[in-house]
Amino acid sequence: MIIRLFLIGLLTVSSSGQAVQSVNPPGLLPADIAGALLQQDPGVAAARANLDVALQEAGILDRSPYEWTTTVMGQRRVQNYGPNTSTGNRSEWHAGIERTIRLPGKAVADRSIGNATIEESQARYGEARHEAARELMTLWIDWLAAERGRELAENSLQSTQVSLAAVQKRVRAGDASKLDLSIARAELAEQRRLDNDAKTQAAAAWSHLSTRFPGMKRQVIALPMPLPIGEDVAFWRDRIMAQSDEFKVVQTQMQKTQAYAERARVDKVPDPKVGLYQASEIDGRERISGVMLSIPIPSSVRDLRSAKATAAVEVSIQEVELKKRQLESKIVSAVVIARGAYVSLQIANEGAAAMQENSRLMQRAYALGEAELQAMLLARRQATAAMTNALQAQVTALAAYYRLLVDAHLIWGLEHG
Repeated sequence: MIIRLFLIGLLTVSSSGQAVQSVNPPGLLPADIAGALLQQDPGVAAARANLDVALQEAGILDRSPYEWTTTVMGQRRVQNYGPNTSTGNRSEWHAGIERTIRLPGKAVADRSIGNATIEESQARYGEARHEAARELMTLWIDWLAAERGRELAENSLQSTQVSLAAVQKRVRAGDASKLDLSIARAELAEQRRLDNDAKTQAAAAWSHLSTRFPGMKRQVIALPMPLPIGEDVAFWRDRIMAQSDEFKVVQTQMQKTQAYAERARVDKVPDPKVGLYQASEIDGRERISGVMLSIPIPSSVRDLRSAKATAAVEVSIQEVELKKRQLESKIVSAVVIARGAYVSLQIANEGAAAMQENSRLMQRAYALGEAELQAMLLARRQATAAMTNALQAQVTALAAYYRLLVDAHLIWGLEHG
Protein backbone atom coordinates (compact mmCIF):
# COMPACT_ATOMS: atom_id res chain seq x y z
CA MET A 1 0.00 0.00 0.00
CA ILE A 2 2.88 2.35 0.83
CA ILE A 3 4.54 1.61 -2.51
CA ARG A 4 1.28 2.25 -4.34
CA LEU A 5 0.79 5.61 -2.62
CA PHE A 6 4.42 6.52 -3.34
CA LEU A 7 4.02 5.75 -7.05
CA ILE A 8 0.70 7.55 -7.29
CA GLY A 9 2.25 10.60 -5.69
CA LEU A 10 5.05 10.59 -8.22
CA LEU A 11 2.85 9.97 -11.22
CA THR A 12 -0.04 12.32 -10.44
CA VAL A 13 -1.15 13.83 -13.72
CA SER A 14 -4.24 15.51 -15.07
CA SER A 15 -6.46 13.74 -17.58
CA SER A 16 -5.26 16.12 -20.27
CA GLY A 17 -1.91 14.32 -20.41
CA GLN A 18 0.23 17.18 -19.07
CA ALA A 19 3.84 16.50 -18.11
CA VAL A 20 4.52 14.74 -14.81
CA GLN A 21 7.63 14.60 -12.71
CA SER A 22 10.28 12.02 -13.43
CA VAL A 23 10.49 9.01 -11.13
CA ASN A 24 13.57 7.38 -9.66
CA PRO A 25 12.72 3.86 -8.50
CA PRO A 26 15.20 2.16 -6.17
CA GLY A 27 18.12 0.51 -7.95
CA LEU A 28 17.67 2.35 -11.24
CA LEU A 29 20.80 3.30 -13.14
CA PRO A 30 21.47 6.94 -12.12
CA ALA A 31 20.21 9.57 -14.54
CA ASP A 32 23.57 11.32 -14.84
CA ILE A 33 25.30 8.10 -15.88
CA ALA A 34 22.53 7.08 -18.27
CA GLY A 35 22.30 10.57 -19.74
CA ALA A 36 26.03 10.68 -20.49
CA LEU A 37 25.91 7.24 -22.12
CA LEU A 38 22.94 8.23 -24.28
CA GLN A 39 24.57 11.47 -25.40
CA GLN A 40 27.67 9.56 -26.50
CA ASP A 41 25.69 6.99 -28.47
CA PRO A 42 26.52 7.18 -32.21
CA GLY A 43 22.89 6.86 -33.21
CA VAL A 44 21.92 9.76 -30.96
CA ALA A 45 24.89 11.79 -32.19
CA ALA A 46 23.87 11.17 -35.80
CA ALA A 47 20.31 12.29 -35.09
CA ARG A 48 21.65 15.36 -33.30
CA ALA A 49 23.84 16.21 -36.30
CA ASN A 50 20.83 15.75 -38.53
CA LEU A 51 19.20 18.64 -36.70
CA ASP A 52 21.78 20.94 -38.26
CA VAL A 53 20.98 19.44 -41.66
CA ALA A 54 17.30 20.19 -41.12
CA LEU A 55 18.06 23.75 -40.05
CA GLN A 56 20.12 24.31 -43.18
CA GLU A 57 17.36 22.80 -45.30
CA ALA A 58 14.81 25.12 -43.70
CA GLY A 59 17.12 28.05 -44.38
CA ILE A 60 17.34 27.08 -48.03
CA LEU A 61 13.57 26.84 -48.31
CA ASP A 62 13.14 30.19 -46.60
CA ARG A 63 15.09 31.86 -49.38
CA SER A 64 14.01 32.11 -52.97
CA PRO A 65 15.52 29.46 -55.27
CA TYR A 66 15.85 32.05 -58.04
CA GLU A 67 18.87 34.21 -58.72
CA TRP A 68 19.54 37.38 -60.67
CA THR A 69 20.68 36.78 -64.24
CA THR A 70 22.64 39.33 -66.22
CA THR A 71 22.95 39.38 -69.98
CA VAL A 72 25.41 41.37 -72.04
CA MET A 73 25.45 41.22 -75.81
CA GLY A 74 27.66 43.04 -78.31
CA GLN A 75 27.10 43.24 -82.06
CA ARG A 76 28.28 45.06 -85.17
CA ARG A 77 25.78 46.41 -87.68
CA VAL A 78 26.93 46.74 -91.31
CA GLN A 79 25.03 49.38 -93.28
CA ASN A 80 25.11 49.33 -97.09
CA TYR A 81 21.95 50.75 -98.62
CA GLY A 82 23.41 51.69 -102.01
CA PRO A 83 25.74 54.24 -103.64
CA ASN A 84 23.71 57.27 -102.62
CA THR A 85 23.52 56.42 -98.88
CA SER A 86 26.02 56.36 -96.12
CA THR A 87 27.61 53.04 -95.35
CA GLY A 88 29.80 51.69 -92.57
CA ASN A 89 30.07 49.41 -89.57
CA ARG A 90 28.14 50.39 -86.47
CA SER A 91 28.95 49.11 -82.94
CA GLU A 92 25.94 48.15 -80.82
CA TRP A 93 25.38 46.49 -77.41
CA HIS A 94 22.59 45.18 -75.23
CA ALA A 95 22.69 44.66 -71.41
CA GLY A 96 20.00 43.52 -69.04
CA ILE A 97 19.26 41.98 -65.66
CA GLU A 98 16.33 39.70 -64.84
CA ARG A 99 15.04 37.43 -62.11
CA THR A 100 12.13 35.07 -61.54
CA ILE A 101 9.98 36.18 -58.61
CA ARG A 102 8.66 33.58 -56.16
CA LEU A 103 5.03 34.35 -55.45
CA PRO A 104 4.11 35.03 -51.79
CA GLY A 105 1.95 31.92 -51.44
CA LYS A 106 4.83 29.73 -52.53
CA ALA A 107 7.16 31.37 -50.03
CA VAL A 108 4.71 30.60 -47.22
CA ALA A 109 4.41 26.98 -48.36
CA ASP A 110 8.18 26.60 -48.55
CA ARG A 111 8.56 27.92 -45.00
CA SER A 112 5.92 25.44 -43.82
CA ILE A 113 7.91 22.64 -45.42
CA GLY A 114 11.05 23.88 -43.69
CA ASN A 115 9.36 24.06 -40.29
CA ALA A 116 7.96 20.55 -40.71
CA THR A 117 11.43 19.32 -41.68
CA ILE A 118 12.89 20.76 -38.47
CA GLU A 119 10.11 19.25 -36.34
CA GLU A 120 10.59 15.86 -37.98
CA SER A 121 14.32 16.00 -37.30
CA GLN A 122 13.67 16.92 -33.67
CA ALA A 123 11.26 13.99 -33.34
CA ARG A 124 13.82 11.63 -34.89
CA TYR A 125 16.42 12.88 -32.42
CA GLY A 126 14.05 12.15 -29.55
CA GLU A 127 13.27 8.73 -30.96
CA ALA A 128 16.98 7.96 -31.30
CA ARG A 129 17.46 8.77 -27.60
CA HIS A 130 14.41 6.71 -26.73
CA GLU A 131 15.63 3.65 -28.64
CA ALA A 132 19.12 3.99 -27.18
CA ALA A 133 17.58 4.22 -23.69
CA ARG A 134 15.57 1.04 -24.28
CA GLU A 135 18.69 -0.77 -25.45
CA LEU A 136 20.72 0.50 -22.50
CA MET A 137 18.00 -0.57 -20.11
CA THR A 138 17.78 -4.05 -21.66
CA LEU A 139 21.54 -4.67 -21.68
CA TRP A 140 21.92 -3.33 -18.15
CA ILE A 141 19.19 -5.63 -16.82
CA ASP A 142 20.63 -8.59 -18.74
CA TRP A 143 24.03 -7.98 -17.19
CA LEU A 144 22.71 -7.66 -13.63
CA ALA A 145 20.57 -10.75 -14.18
CA ALA A 146 23.62 -12.67 -15.42
CA GLU A 147 25.57 -11.57 -12.35
CA ARG A 148 22.70 -12.73 -10.16
CA GLY A 149 22.65 -16.04 -12.02
CA ARG A 150 26.36 -16.39 -11.37
CA GLU A 151 25.75 -15.87 -7.64
CA LEU A 152 23.02 -18.51 -7.63
CA ALA A 153 25.32 -20.94 -9.42
CA GLU A 154 28.08 -20.31 -6.87
CA ASN A 155 25.66 -20.89 -4.01
CA SER A 156 24.44 -24.09 -5.60
CA LEU A 157 28.03 -25.26 -6.10
CA GLN A 158 28.86 -24.58 -2.47
CA SER A 159 25.75 -26.44 -1.36
CA THR A 160 26.71 -29.41 -3.54
CA GLN A 161 30.19 -29.44 -2.01
CA VAL A 162 28.61 -29.55 1.44
CA SER A 163 26.43 -32.46 0.31
CA LEU A 164 29.46 -34.32 -1.05
CA ALA A 165 31.19 -33.89 2.28
CA ALA A 166 28.12 -35.32 4.03
CA VAL A 167 28.09 -38.33 1.67
CA GLN A 168 31.80 -38.93 2.25
CA LYS A 169 31.21 -38.82 6.00
CA ARG A 170 28.43 -41.40 5.76
CA VAL A 171 30.53 -43.62 3.50
CA ARG A 172 33.35 -43.61 6.04
CA ALA A 173 30.80 -44.49 8.71
CA GLY A 174 29.52 -47.35 6.56
CA ASP A 175 26.10 -45.75 6.32
CA ALA A 176 26.25 -45.04 2.56
CA SER A 177 27.41 -46.94 -0.49
CA LYS A 178 30.15 -46.08 -2.92
CA LEU A 179 27.40 -45.65 -5.51
CA ASP A 180 26.05 -42.74 -3.48
CA LEU A 181 29.54 -41.25 -3.41
CA SER A 182 29.84 -41.63 -7.20
CA ILE A 183 26.44 -39.97 -7.70
CA ALA A 184 27.41 -37.09 -5.40
CA ARG A 185 30.65 -36.54 -7.30
CA ALA A 186 28.79 -36.56 -10.62
CA GLU A 187 26.38 -34.01 -9.20
CA LEU A 188 29.32 -31.83 -8.16
CA ALA A 189 30.80 -32.03 -11.64
CA GLU A 190 27.47 -30.95 -13.12
CA GLN A 191 27.25 -28.01 -10.73
CA ARG A 192 30.81 -26.98 -11.63
CA ARG A 193 29.76 -26.95 -15.28
CA LEU A 194 26.70 -24.86 -14.51
CA ASP A 195 28.84 -22.48 -12.44
CA ASN A 196 31.25 -22.05 -15.34
CA ASP A 197 28.36 -21.45 -17.75
CA ALA A 198 26.97 -18.78 -15.42
CA LYS A 199 30.36 -17.05 -15.20
CA THR A 200 30.64 -17.14 -18.99
CA GLN A 201 27.18 -15.63 -19.42
CA ALA A 202 27.97 -12.87 -16.93
CA ALA A 203 31.23 -12.06 -18.71
CA ALA A 204 29.49 -12.09 -22.11
CA ALA A 205 26.67 -9.85 -20.85
CA TRP A 206 29.18 -7.34 -19.50
CA SER A 207 31.18 -7.43 -22.73
CA HIS A 208 28.02 -6.73 -24.72
CA LEU A 209 27.01 -3.84 -22.46
CA SER A 210 30.47 -2.25 -22.17
CA THR A 211 31.12 -2.56 -25.90
CA ARG A 212 27.78 -1.07 -26.89
CA PHE A 213 28.10 1.70 -24.28
CA PRO A 214 31.85 2.15 -23.72
CA GLY A 215 31.55 4.64 -20.87
CA MET A 216 29.74 2.19 -18.60
CA LYS A 217 31.54 1.43 -15.33
CA ARG A 218 31.42 -2.06 -13.89
CA GLN A 219 29.59 -1.54 -10.62
CA VAL A 220 27.64 -4.66 -9.76
CA ILE A 221 24.51 -4.03 -7.70
CA ALA A 222 21.64 -6.26 -6.67
CA LEU A 223 19.07 -6.75 -9.40
CA PRO A 224 16.30 -4.23 -8.52
CA MET A 225 12.81 -5.34 -7.70
CA PRO A 226 10.04 -3.81 -9.87
CA LEU A 227 7.28 -1.74 -8.35
CA PRO A 228 3.61 -2.53 -8.95
CA ILE A 229 1.84 -0.63 -11.73
CA GLY A 230 -0.37 1.72 -9.75
CA GLU A 231 -1.96 3.69 -12.59
CA ASP A 232 -4.67 2.63 -15.02
CA VAL A 233 -4.22 1.91 -18.70
CA ALA A 234 -5.64 5.30 -19.70
CA PHE A 235 -2.89 7.10 -17.81
CA TRP A 236 -0.11 5.14 -19.50
CA ARG A 237 -1.75 5.44 -22.92
CA ASP A 238 -2.17 9.21 -22.67
CA ARG A 239 1.28 9.77 -21.19
CA ILE A 240 3.17 7.57 -23.66
CA MET A 241 1.26 8.85 -26.69
CA ALA A 242 1.93 12.44 -25.61
CA GLN A 243 5.65 11.68 -25.26
CA SER A 244 6.04 9.29 -28.20
CA ASP A 245 8.63 10.55 -30.66
CA GLU A 246 7.79 7.67 -32.96
CA PHE A 247 4.27 9.05 -33.24
CA LYS A 248 5.59 12.59 -33.64
CA VAL A 249 7.67 11.45 -36.61
CA VAL A 250 4.63 10.32 -38.60
CA GLN A 251 2.72 13.41 -37.50
CA THR A 252 5.43 15.73 -38.79
CA GLN A 253 5.65 13.69 -41.98
CA MET A 254 1.93 14.29 -42.45
CA GLN A 255 2.45 18.01 -41.86
CA LYS A 256 5.22 18.04 -44.42
CA THR A 257 3.02 16.21 -46.91
CA GLN A 258 0.31 18.78 -46.37
CA ALA A 259 2.82 21.57 -46.91
CA TYR A 260 3.99 19.93 -50.14
CA ALA A 261 0.37 19.66 -51.26
CA GLU A 262 -0.15 23.37 -50.60
CA ARG A 263 3.06 24.11 -52.48
CA ALA A 264 1.83 22.10 -55.47
CA ARG A 265 -1.52 23.90 -55.35
CA VAL A 266 -0.02 27.38 -55.45
CA ASP A 267 2.50 26.20 -58.04
CA LYS A 268 -0.34 25.88 -60.54
CA VAL A 269 0.28 29.59 -61.11
CA PRO A 270 3.76 29.99 -62.64
CA ASP A 271 6.28 32.40 -61.21
CA PRO A 272 6.77 35.49 -63.39
CA LYS A 273 10.12 36.74 -64.59
CA VAL A 274 10.87 40.47 -64.55
CA GLY A 275 13.86 42.37 -65.83
CA LEU A 276 15.38 45.63 -66.94
CA TYR A 277 17.44 46.14 -70.07
CA GLN A 278 19.22 48.88 -71.96
CA ALA A 279 20.62 48.92 -75.48
CA SER A 280 22.77 51.14 -77.67
CA GLU A 281 22.46 51.06 -81.44
CA ILE A 282 24.16 52.76 -84.37
CA ASP A 283 27.21 53.85 -82.45
CA GLY A 284 25.13 55.26 -79.64
CA ARG A 285 22.90 57.38 -81.79
CA GLU A 286 19.93 55.39 -80.53
CA ARG A 287 19.39 54.48 -76.88
CA ILE A 288 16.80 51.94 -75.78
CA SER A 289 15.62 51.25 -72.20
CA GLY A 290 12.87 48.93 -71.19
CA VAL A 291 11.19 46.58 -68.72
CA MET A 292 10.64 42.90 -69.43
CA LEU A 293 7.93 40.64 -68.00
CA SER A 294 7.48 36.99 -68.95
CA ILE A 295 5.01 34.49 -67.54
CA PRO A 296 5.03 30.80 -68.52
CA ILE A 297 1.77 29.44 -69.85
CA PRO A 298 0.79 26.68 -67.40
CA SER A 299 0.03 23.23 -68.71
CA SER A 300 -2.14 20.44 -67.29
CA VAL A 301 0.94 18.89 -65.70
CA ARG A 302 0.73 21.42 -62.89
CA ASP A 303 -2.84 20.34 -62.12
CA LEU A 304 -1.80 16.71 -62.12
CA ARG A 305 1.05 17.39 -59.73
CA SER A 306 -1.31 19.19 -57.38
CA ALA A 307 -3.80 16.32 -57.52
CA LYS A 308 -1.03 13.83 -56.78
CA ALA A 309 0.17 15.83 -53.78
CA THR A 310 -3.40 16.12 -52.46
CA ALA A 311 -3.87 12.35 -52.75
CA ALA A 312 -0.63 11.84 -50.84
CA VAL A 313 -2.09 13.81 -47.93
CA GLU A 314 -4.85 11.24 -47.50
CA VAL A 315 -2.26 8.47 -47.48
CA SER A 316 -0.32 10.31 -44.77
CA ILE A 317 -3.45 10.84 -42.67
CA GLN A 318 -4.22 7.14 -42.73
CA GLU A 319 -0.62 6.31 -41.84
CA VAL A 320 -0.90 8.52 -38.78
CA GLU A 321 -4.10 6.77 -37.73
CA LEU A 322 -2.49 3.37 -38.28
CA LYS A 323 0.54 4.30 -36.20
CA LYS A 324 -1.72 5.64 -33.45
CA ARG A 325 -3.63 2.37 -33.25
CA GLN A 326 -0.45 0.30 -33.35
CA LEU A 327 1.14 2.28 -30.53
CA GLU A 328 -2.00 2.26 -28.40
CA SER A 329 -2.35 -1.50 -28.78
CA LYS A 330 1.30 -1.97 -27.78
CA ILE A 331 0.83 0.28 -24.76
CA VAL A 332 -2.23 -1.61 -23.54
CA SER A 333 -0.43 -4.90 -24.04
CA ALA A 334 2.66 -3.62 -22.23
CA VAL A 335 0.64 -2.53 -19.20
CA VAL A 336 -1.14 -5.88 -19.02
CA ILE A 337 2.13 -7.76 -19.35
CA ALA A 338 3.82 -5.62 -16.69
CA ARG A 339 1.01 -6.23 -14.22
CA GLY A 340 0.89 -9.94 -14.96
CA ALA A 341 4.66 -10.24 -14.71
CA TYR A 342 4.63 -8.56 -11.31
CA VAL A 343 2.06 -11.05 -10.00
CA SER A 344 4.05 -13.93 -11.47
CA LEU A 345 7.14 -12.63 -9.68
CA GLN A 346 5.38 -12.74 -6.32
CA ILE A 347 4.25 -16.31 -6.97
CA ALA A 348 7.71 -17.34 -8.13
CA ASN A 349 9.33 -15.85 -5.03
CA GLU A 350 6.91 -17.71 -2.79
CA GLY A 351 7.64 -20.96 -4.58
CA ALA A 352 11.40 -20.39 -4.47
CA ALA A 353 11.30 -19.69 -0.72
CA ALA A 354 9.35 -22.88 -0.12
CA MET A 355 11.70 -24.94 -2.28
CA GLN A 356 14.75 -23.52 -0.53
CA GLU A 357 13.33 -24.43 2.85
CA ASN A 358 12.52 -27.92 1.59
CA SER A 359 16.08 -28.31 0.28
CA ARG A 360 17.52 -27.17 3.61
CA LEU A 361 15.41 -29.67 5.52
CA MET A 362 16.32 -32.51 3.15
CA GLN A 363 20.02 -31.61 3.51
CA ARG A 364 19.71 -31.84 7.27
CA ALA A 365 17.68 -35.03 7.11
CA TYR A 366 20.31 -36.71 4.92
CA ALA A 367 23.12 -35.65 7.26
CA LEU A 368 21.18 -37.33 10.11
CA GLY A 369 20.59 -40.44 8.05
CA GLU A 370 16.85 -39.83 7.79
CA ALA A 371 16.66 -39.33 3.98
CA GLU A 372 18.06 -40.92 0.85
CA LEU A 373 20.63 -39.25 -1.36
CA GLN A 374 18.33 -39.17 -4.39
CA ALA A 375 15.65 -37.38 -2.38
CA MET A 376 18.17 -34.78 -1.21
CA LEU A 377 19.52 -34.22 -4.73
CA LEU A 378 15.99 -33.93 -6.12
CA ALA A 379 15.09 -31.34 -3.50
CA ARG A 380 18.21 -29.36 -4.34
CA ARG A 381 17.49 -29.47 -8.09
CA GLN A 382 13.95 -28.32 -7.45
CA ALA A 383 15.21 -25.45 -5.28
CA THR A 384 17.76 -24.46 -7.93
CA ALA A 385 15.10 -24.55 -10.64
CA ALA A 386 12.72 -22.52 -8.48
CA MET A 387 15.41 -19.88 -7.82
CA THR A 388 16.21 -19.73 -11.55
CA ASN A 389 12.53 -19.35 -12.38
CA ALA A 390 12.18 -16.61 -9.78
CA LEU A 391 15.17 -14.81 -11.28
CA GLN A 392 13.69 -15.04 -14.76
CA ALA A 393 10.35 -13.79 -13.44
CA GLN A 394 12.13 -10.86 -11.80
CA VAL A 395 13.95 -10.03 -15.04
CA THR A 396 10.71 -10.18 -17.01
CA ALA A 397 8.80 -8.04 -14.52
CA LEU A 398 11.62 -5.52 -14.15
CA ALA A 399 12.12 -5.18 -17.90
CA ALA A 400 8.37 -4.68 -18.42
CA TYR A 401 8.24 -2.08 -15.63
CA TYR A 402 11.30 -0.15 -16.80
CA ARG A 403 10.10 -0.31 -20.40
CA LEU A 404 6.93 1.52 -19.40
CA LEU A 405 8.99 4.16 -17.62
CA VAL A 406 11.24 4.61 -20.65
CA ASP A 407 8.33 4.77 -23.09
CA ALA A 408 6.57 7.28 -20.86
CA HIS A 409 9.81 9.33 -20.61
CA LEU A 410 9.66 9.26 -16.82
CA ILE A 411 13.34 8.43 -16.25
CA TRP A 412 16.81 9.52 -17.41
CA GLY A 413 15.69 12.98 -18.52
CA LEU A 414 13.83 11.72 -21.57
CA GLU A 415 10.72 13.82 -20.94
CA HIS A 416 9.69 16.62 -23.28
CA GLY A 417 8.77 20.06 -22.01
